[in-house]
Amino acid sequence: MRIDAGTDRLMGATVTGLHLSSASETEVAELREAVYSNRILLIKDQNLAPKELVELGRALGTIEVYYEPMYHHPEHPEIFVSGTKPGESFEGVPQTGKFWHADYSFMAHPFGITMTSPQIVPKGKRGTYYIDMAKAFAALPEDLKDLLRGTRVEHSPRRYFKIRPSDVYRPIHELQAEIEEITPAVFHPTVFRHPVTGEEILYVSEAASFGFVDEDGRRLAPEILHEVLERTGQLDQTFTHPNIHLQTFTEGDLLVWDNRALVHRALHSPKPEPAQSYRVTVHDQHPFFGAGA
Repeated sequence: MRIDAGTDRLMGATVTGLHLSSASETEVAELREAVYSNRILLIKDQNLAPKELVELGRALGTIEVYYEPMYHHPEHPEIFVSGTKPGESFEGVPQTGKFWHADYSFMAHPFGITMTSPQIVPKGKRGTYYIDMAKAFAALPEDLKDLLRGTRVEHSPRRYFKIRPSDVYRPIHELQAEIEEITPAVFHPTVFRHPVTGEEILYVSEAASFGFVDEDGRRLAPEILHEVLERTGQLDQTFTHPNIHLQTFTEGDLLVWDNRALVHRALHSPKPEPAQSYRVTVHDQHPFFGAGA
């Protein structure tokens, strides 16, 4: 197995010479550690079957099955299906993730590792944008960092909830009430130390964050959240902010990333084209929030 981090990108490494369908426990452990040190791994030439993708997830930790069944692979509910594939007997969910987020941040127990296996990659432009929230936090002014330490941030899916076929014609107040019942807002540490690398992580996203509260539960001014999102690059619609990294991929690749430290946003082709990926999400052996939480 070769891990090449390169020198011409903000983050990430390319992995070659590894066959995940027959990887040893030692190789899987080495791969897991490489995720923490490189943030993103692009593992080439895999072409994993759905069953093999699930088995890899179990080798890395404990799989978290997504709470909305409409995203599930029909034979392997551990797999979250994004997009559609012509000729398949089931429908995936198109145009997912078109906003800055960390997977499952709106749940009480987020997970540490996300894996994505592209099944169909459009001919048009496609990829995933990432921001390293450890580096983004380190670049903030000292007074803003001091203000954020010790606060908690509200997370909820209510801003970008994906409407389901069963929601058509439902009164909006019923849908809003259901969102609040099934996924009530949670408050996570705004800043915590990564349990492996020790870096301070800023746990804030444009999609799921709704403001800060101090140690006494008092709300901070909403302008602070706007400033944080702007400074980290999440409000830049040109995607030229120096914090933003675009990761491209092709069919047969496997993307594995550190879901604690990164926020990401899908880049979809501007023209409607078939597109599909399989995602598996994993709780690793470390507590999600390290010291300072």
